[in-house]
Amino acid sequence: MSNNGSLSPADVERLLTDRSAEVRAETVEKIAGGLANDFSDTERREAEEIFRLLVNDAEVLVRQTLAETLKSIPDLPHDIAKTLASDIADVATPMLSFSDALTDEDLFEIIGSKSDLHQAAVASRATVSEAVSDKLADTGSEDVVATLMENDGAEISEDTFEKVLDQFGDNEKISAPMAHRSTLPITVTERLVTMVSDKLRDHLVTHHELPPGVATDLILENREKTMIGFIKDGASHADLVDLIDQLHANGRLTPTIILRALCVGDVDFFETAMAKYSDIAVANVHILVNDAGGKGLSQLCEKSNIPGGLQEIMKVGLEVATELDFDGSPGDRERYRNQVIERVLTHFEDKFDGENVDYLIGKLGASENVESAAA
Repeated sequence: MSNNGSLSPADVERLLTDRSAEVRAETVEKIAGGLANDFSDTERREAEEIFRLLVNDAEVLVRQTLAETLKSIPDLPHDIAKTLASDIADVATPMLSFSDALTDEDLFEIIGSKSDLHQAAVASRATVSEAVSDKLADTGSEDVVATLMENDGAEISEDTFEKVLDQFGDNEKISAPMAHRSTLPITVTERLVTMVSDKLRDHLVTHHELPPGVATDLILENREKTMIGFIKDGASHADLVDLIDQLHANGRLTPTIILRALCVGDVDFFETAMAKYSDIAVANVHILVNDAGGKGLSQLCEKSNIPGGLQEIMKVGLEVATELDFDGSPGDRERYRNQVIERVLTHFEDKFDGENVDYLIGKLGASENVESAAA
C-alpha cells in the first residue's frame, strides 16, 4: 500500500507472488484496513477482486487474516463473506460471529452443514433471530445450545425454549444460563423452577439423609416461593392464564401457591387460579369471593376441597385487599403483606405465633393434617 493509503501495484504483486504466508497475511491486513477507511471506489473494486482470489488461498493463515480483517465491514460483498463463512472453523468463526453481510438463509445453510464450532459461532452473534435460534436448538449439540442460552442478544421463542427444556432440562450447562437470561416466558420459568427443585430434592435426600417425603415438602415450598416471587414482579393476565394452565396440567396448582399469591396482593392470580382449580368461570369466582356475607368464598373452597384453615387466611387476605388501596408497587406490596400477616395473627389471636405468612401457611397445613388424622 502506498504512503497515501491507495492500493499500489506493488501490493498486488506481493499478494499474488510472495510465497511467504506471513508477508501475504500482513499485506491482506493492510489492504483490508484501507477497504474499511480510505480507498476510492476504483481501489475498493480492485481490492474486492483480490479478496475473491484470496478466499481460496492455500494458506490458512492468509484466509484467517482475511476473515478477521473483513468481519466488521458492513457492506462487504456477500459472496466474499459467504465463502469465508463456509471455510474451516478457524477461518469461518470471525465471519460467522460478527459479519452483517450474512443473511439468515446463509446461517441456516451453515448450521445444517457445518461443525459444532461453526454453529457455536453463529450462536454467539450479537443478534440472533428467532428462526436462527430455533435452527440452532435443532442441532442437539450441548455446546451450541449452551452458547445460545448464554447469549442475551439471541431472540428465542417460547416454543424453542420448550424444545430445549424437553431435551436438556436436566443439563445444568444449559438450564443455568437459561435461568439467568434477562427475560423468559412465564411458563418456561415455571418449568425451570420445577427442574431445579427436583435436583435440590435429590441433593437433600443424598447428602442430609432426609426422608424423601420431607425433602419433597421442602421442594414444594421452595418452588411456590420462587414462582410467586416471579409472578409479583409483573405479568399480563394472558401470561397468568398460561402459567395457571401449566401448573394445573402438571399437578402443581396447589391451595398454598394460590394462597401465597393472595398474601402478596395478587388478587388477579388468586381469582384466576381458583377458577381453574374449581372449574368455575373467573367472573363467577369474582362474584363468590366478593360476597359480602362470606358464604361465597366458603362454597368455592368447599367445592375445591381447600382446608378450613387455609380458607380462613384467604378470607382475611381478601378483606385486606378490599380495605387497602394497593397499587402493586414493591414498597406497597410489602406494606400489604405485613398488613395481611398482622390481620391473620390478630384474627387467630394466640393460636399461631410467627413472623411471616410462610410460617402461618405451614402451621395451618400441619393443623389440617392433625385434624384429618384425628377424624
